Amino acid sequence: MIKRNFQHTFSLLNVDYVKLGPKWNYKNVISPYNRIYYINEGEGELSDSYGTHKLEAGYLYIVPSFTLCDMLCKQNMGQYFVQFFEDSADGNSLFADHRKIMKAEASALDQNIFDRLLEINPGRGINRSDNPRIYEKDVFYKEYQQLNNQQNLSVFMETQGILLQLTSRFLTPQFFKPALKKVIPNKIAETLNYIQVNLHTDLSVAQLALRLNQNADYFSRQFKLYTGTRPVHYINEKRVERAQYLMATSRMTYSEISKQIGFEDLSYFSKTFKRFTGLSPKDYKKQMFSVGL
Repeated sequence: MIKRNFQHTFSLLNVDYVKLGPKWNYKNVISPYNRIYYINEGEGELSDSYGTHKLEAGYLYIVPSFTLCDMLCKQNMGQYFVQFFEDSADGNSLFADHRKIMKAEASALDQNIFDRLLEINPGRGINRSDNPRIYEKDVFYKEYQQLNNQQNLSVFMETQGILLQLTSRFLTPQFFKPALKKVIPNKIAETLNYIQVNLHTDLSVAQLALRLNQNADYFSRQFKLYTGTRPVHYINEKRVERAQYLMATSRMTYSEISKQIGFEDLSYFSKTFKRFTGLSPKDYKKQMFSVGL
């Protein structure tokens, strides 16, 4: 018998049913959380680097976190939507290797569970504006997290279950081909967690190896064996992801972000950011906020 320990949990931001029109027209939107849409009438469009996807009734769509996309409704569209953060024990997203819009045929059950999610989480719509540039601010995220903390255990567990069900529609072999991974030893897994919560500190290979009472070269080889990448590359990747999150949710300067994620040298931060995203921090933020506030 195969035993699986699921290491992913979700944190609800918004859920609602909305009627959209031509004002729903936003370009270069990128969010630090996942979005799932269910369309029950009308039509629209989502576009990413892979092309344009028609939003049509009877289908589910997911926009994974940090997926740059355009949104468009030319006439009218009825849309259920849910937006949620994803947490994992190793800091990796389920969609880390699948940052693209995906579409799945919905069933009657999917509309029912959206209705149930709305019923047990009333008042969780986007009340200020449907413009992502308005509602994507850290202060609003904190408000929603406070609402999650106030959920009783029954509502919390049911909400988790529904988000798991909706997400599972996009984890079938049709869309999702997970990489084969070795079972990670406890020391490596604990190091991944340590890195995730200490990105703002000095995370040298020597220091990480010393925590485990290991030789630095041996630690580096073991880390790559079980994660597929060297420690420095992994750390920089997580730091750039954190920088993307801070750019989307705060008004911090590049210098402040650089220090927040452990780069004392702003120039080195910019070079590292461009190496992972293909854009300088300035060009990345310009592209991300081209809609304007």
